[in-house]
Amino acid sequence: MRIGWRPVRDERGSGTVLGVGVIAAILTVTAAAVPALGLLVARGQAAGAADAAALAGADVASGAIAGSICDAARSVASANLATLGDCVVDGQSITVSATVDWLGVGIVARSRAGPPQ
Repeated sequence: MRIGWRPVRDERGSGTVLGVGVIAAILTVTAAAVPALGLLVARGQAAGAADAAALAGADVASGAIAGSICDAARSVASANLATLGDCVVDGQSITVSATVDWLGVGIVARSRAGPPQ
C-alpha cells in the first residue's frame, strides 16, 4: 500500500493546456517577428529613397532638368517619406544619404548616381 500516491486515470483538460501553450508560443514568435519585418521594410524604404534622390540629383547635375542638385534630391527623398542627410556633389556625380524613422530609430541608406567612374 502506497500512501499519497495514486495513478491519474482522468486526462480531461490536458488538450486545453496544450492548446493554450501552443497559442502562447505562436504569439511569442509573432511578437518577435513583426518588429524584425518592419525593420526590413524601413531599410528597403530608405534604400529606395536614397536611390531615387541620387538619380534626381544626377539628372540636375547632367543638365537634363533645371534646378538645384541637392534641392531636387531633397524633394524626391521627402516624396519617399525620407529625410535627406548628406548631399555631396562631385562634378556630375552625386552621393546622398536618406534616413527613414522607424520606431524612433533612424535607418540610413546611401546611394551614388552619375556617370560611371
